Amino acid sequence: MAKTGVFEGDAAMAAKATELKKELQRLVRAIVEDEDFDFSVQAVDRAAQTLFELKELKKKRPVSLKLSQSSACPEEFRCPISKEIMRDPVIVATGQTYDRPFIQRWLKAGHRTCPQTQQVLSHTLLTPNLLIREMISQWCKTHGIQLPDPVQYSNEDGLTEADREHFLSLLEKMSSTPTDQKEAARELRLLTKRIPSFRQLFGESLDAITQLLKPLSQGRSQSDVSPDLQEDLITTLLNLSIHDNNKKFVAETPTVIPLLMDALRSGTIETRSNAAAALFTLSALDSNKALIGKSGALKPLIDLLEEGQPLAMKDVASAIFNLCILHENKARAVRDGAVRVILKKITNRMHVDELLAILAVLSSNPTGVEEMGDLGAVPCLLGIIRESACARNKENSIAILHTICFNDRTKWKEMREEEKTYGTISQLTQNGTSRAKRKANGILERLNRGVHLTHTA
Repeated sequence: MAKTGVFEGDAAMAAKATELKKELQRLVRAIVEDEDFDFSVQAVDRAAQTLFELKELKKKRPVSLKLSQSSACPEEFRCPISKEIMRDPVIVATGQTYDRPFIQRWLKAGHRTCPQTQQVLSHTLLTPNLLIREMISQWCKTHGIQLPDPVQYSNEDGLTEADREHFLSLLEKMSSTPTDQKEAARELRLLTKRIPSFRQLFGESLDAITQLLKPLSQGRSQSDVSPDLQEDLITTLLNLSIHDNNKKFVAETPTVIPLLMDALRSGTIETRSNAAAALFTLSALDSNKALIGKSGALKPLIDLLEEGQPLAMKDVASAIFNLCILHENKARAVRDGAVRVILKKITNRMHVDELLAILAVLSSNPTGVEEMGDLGAVPCLLGIIRESACARNKENSIAILHTICFNDRTKWKEMREEEKTYGTISQLTQNGTSRAKRKANGILERLNRGVHLTHTA
């Protein structure tokens, strides 16, 4: 059956309204007729709640049911997606007009084309169509239909048109005076932290990230940039990267990764830590892992890891681990000195959990394994197995040892001496994780056989 101008959901809402009215009638009758004061108080409370629900239902249904009884709505007043009269008409990049909630839903689903023309949108900024809105308003008045005040209308994410205008004004300040830049950067940092839906606004314009970072990319040296301004902008990038829909376009904005790398080398420790955290968050996408790795970001991450700033260590380690999941990045990390830095930190018992996990990932790289053996990884890892109470650390350690020993037969002497003195490997075959037991048994079998091992892949 064809629709005649009734908004989707009106029938269900009308049925709900009827049900609430009947319930209200029953409660009022009970209050009037019953002499038990206690029961009446309960009924009054329920009646008040029912009235509240009726009021809320009215708010959710701003268009009168009279619409179905009035003359047909002009086609240009209907959203091409919903086929319903538009409450908040907006214009997309192709010039077509849609009702804001429906076009937002389309864009959120990952579409970057105009539903009507199928043209690729040059940006996803939505511009209010004030002319159509006024025409709809006049038509509704003529036909006795009440629409919500557009100024008060907010979308399903809780953002109003005023929010969008404020957002654009803050971005404009990034091209203004240093004072304006600092104020706007601080506010954007707070907004993107406190209001998750505010993060998606950056996805509505292809230039938003570029505008945000303009103070950092105007050709000035980092020493000319206020440390506070740099910290606020880098932290805003971190906040944005948390939003899943933002990860791809944030990383692919040309200025982002170079500026994050600059931040790793300079600025406050919070700036450096947040830059590492942003790279970690962005690297959740495999395409971003490749992009970040090719950019050379592993080197400044490893340098910061070596520096050992306590506040940054976990974020840096997390970023390196995530990036090294990609095969090509393992070779880059090894080339940039990751094995040496990580072994030094583990030997000093610093952040052993996180760094052992990275070393385990790098143990699938032949050059990395060779370097581990040369830098004394075997006694270090055996010490971890003896001392640690963490099953995962024991597992990672024996897995790395298994790889080293089966790639370098000169290391078997150390393993035999360890087993003879402490029984470390035997103990792990009894109380390790299933993977640890498997690796330990593999080593123990060779040790017990006493076979002169040849190089084995």
